[in-house]
Amino acid sequence: MSNKLIITISFLVTSLAFSQEKSKDTLQLEEVIITPDALIGSKFKAKNKAGSTYFVSPKELKTFNYDDVSRILRTVPGVTIQEEEGFGLRPNIGMRGTSPNRSEKITLMEDGILIAPAPYSAPAAYYFPTVNRMQSFEILKGGSQIQYGPYTTGGALNMVSAQIPSNFSGNLISSVGLFNTKKTYVNIGDCFKNFGYLVEYNNRNSDGFKKIDFNGKKTGFQGNDYLAKFKVNTNADAKIYQSLTMKLQFSEDLSNETYLGLTQNDFDANPYRRYLGSNEDFIDTEHKQIMLTHLIKPLSNLSVTTKAYRNDFARNWYKLDFVKLGSNKVTINSILEDPITYQAEYNTITGTTNSTTNALGVKANNRAYEAKGIQTVGNYKFMIGQVENDLDFGVRYHEDFEDRFQWVDGYTIQNGVMLKTKTGIQGTDANRITSAKATAAHVLWNMNYGKFTFSPGIRHENISLTSRNYGTADTERTGINLVATENKVVVWIPGVGILYNLNDSYNVFASVHKGFSPPGTTVGEDSESSVNSEIGVRLNKKRLTGELVAYYNGFSNLQGSDNMSSGGTGTGDLFNAGKASVKGIEFLLSYEMLNSKTIKLPVSLTYTLTDTHLDSNFTSSIWGNVVEGDEIPYIAKNQFTILAGLEYKKFNVALSGKYTDSIRTVAGQGTIAANEKVNNNFIIDASAKYFLTKKVALMSNIINLLDSKYAVSRVPAGLRPGHPFGINAGIMARF
Repeated sequence: MSNKLIITISFLVTSLAFSQEKSKDTLQLEEVIITPDALIGSKFKAKNKAGSTYFVSPKELKTFNYDDVSRILRTVPGVTIQEEEGFGLRPNIGMRGTSPNRSEKITLMEDGILIAPAPYSAPAAYYFPTVNRMQSFEILKGGSQIQYGPYTTGGALNMVSAQIPSNFSGNLISSVGLFNTKKTYVNIGDCFKNFGYLVEYNNRNSDGFKKIDFNGKKTGFQGNDYLAKFKVNTNADAKIYQSLTMKLQFSEDLSNETYLGLTQNDFDANPYRRYLGSNEDFIDTEHKQIMLTHLIKPLSNLSVTTKAYRNDFARNWYKLDFVKLGSNKVTINSILEDPITYQAEYNTITGTTNSTTNALGVKANNRAYEAKGIQTVGNYKFMIGQVENDLDFGVRYHEDFEDRFQWVDGYTIQNGVMLKTKTGIQGTDANRITSAKATAAHVLWNMNYGKFTFSPGIRHENISLTSRNYGTADTERTGINLVATENKVVVWIPGVGILYNLNDSYNVFASVHKGFSPPGTTVGEDSESSVNSEIGVRLNKKRLTGELVAYYNGFSNLQGSDNMSSGGTGTGDLFNAGKASVKGIEFLLSYEMLNSKTIKLPVSLTYTLTDTHLDSNFTSSIWGNVVEGDEIPYIAKNQFTILAGLEYKKFNVALSGKYTDSIRTVAGQGTIAANEKVNNNFIIDASAKYFLTKKVALMSNIINLLDSKYAVSRVPAGLRPGHPFGINAGIMARF
């Protein structure tokens, strides 16, 4: 019997042995998030929106204590996840057929503000907030999302960070696990009559589950995240209530991560291998945030929230880019796609033969980002006759930029050792600043009359995008070779939703809205545009809840992007994919099979069907030679998740199984060619808790319970694996 199987059995048996007597002392978590940082705030509100909406509650987050958003969102229908390195450090999230690459086609927010490094000018999210400091997740799709741009095609994701507590309290979550994985999260806070505070620290580190050839170098990561919030407010019974909250955040992440994957044969032999050519690959990031939130309630039925924010992000991803043995450079993507043709280059990156001086080009993808702005959102409730009116309105001014200042170093491999042979000059690979200025405004009017809710709304975006390319010869940026381009777009984004409550248990809803994504900096380049519609029905009856949604997105112009993370050249430029359509079904059903004072047995099923169709002929370095009828790559047609839990006395256990259909890596139709396919997989996770007291619990979770060996992607270059079997155990406590 394998050690992993013994550990698994021991984990389950030990957990069951803890179930001795009924506990009145369990960790109860508030399910309603009342804060200006939340967009929805509760499952009840999510189920009464005139559009598809999902709320991941604090209790759900504590079930598995994931620090990987890819696993948190596996229960949300309509969401596509493309894993990359197994830990969710830089997740790839798409919704309703939008490309998941670097989450660049959805509106990413933390506490209601845009959180991608440069959401307008360079939206590829190489930064993602530390997940296990979040209190809840809010997912909006369809007509419910037009308030939250600029990306309105697929959906919006808002992450609500831990809030200042109402009284003195603290939390500690700490665990250790396989691959020397360690996680520690601690916070402490208090709230007085006119002042409150919260401070927290989050550390994650691991040796990783891959090893580099020849030297066995570890491939893990380490990250630290620090956050503080301070709030001052008037008395709660003041005639005009006001509060001012300052949020300060700093994080740093160091990862021995690479873009270099494996050939099919090497992956089949050992999916957790890394070639020697990736020995120097490393990403170093820093993120800083300051946010001021002012809330005023001049009337009992009127509230206005203003947020001023600034996010600074810097990163240098130092990684193997090409091999040059003669006069021609061969990219790592080309080598991994065809190791026979490029046998000499393959032998170089694997270290099986010694290489010439400067044969390996390692690029310093050095970039700095800034995003800042101010936004005001108001809510006004009033009656007109028997019609209840809820008016949301807001305006935002935003600026951001991405500064690329990159270079390439030369390396050789001699006798199984990778040696630096040339130091590049900064700015000689890429020397460009892309920036954006945007003014956005929205109005959403919810009118409720009897069983009907009618929700018309409109969004306005006025965007100016600029590129200033200094050229690789002007490293001092004198402007002598400057090439400047500018693109502007002004767009109105309307939408309307309707909700009808059939009775206390059922409601039906439908929505239609315009889908939009900003264009690039090329003059005259079109933005992404679509008309999106959905119709759904919800059930909420005793122990049974569910939702069934059908949607259709018709694109007049679909966009793709040339990023290295998607297997491209790394320019970041957008390209037009012409007309396209995406249609699908999203299904969710939850049932409490048992719900008594001593035992609870909840189960749930989530299913997503996504059918994509390209309606134009074109050629792309990312999607290949596209002909009408091809499917969009990296979108699984079928996905489903099964979740089952058991709560008995002092003991909780949960199992989660996620199935992902095979995906194609280039556009195509019919049977997927073996070299353009990522096979389907079914991955099971497990968790268990034993409550020692009201405030202390022992916990453990298992990732990939059956130790399935599976591929998650063929980009950026070659196959890469999902997380193998991993077990973590620790303690969670509050005081």
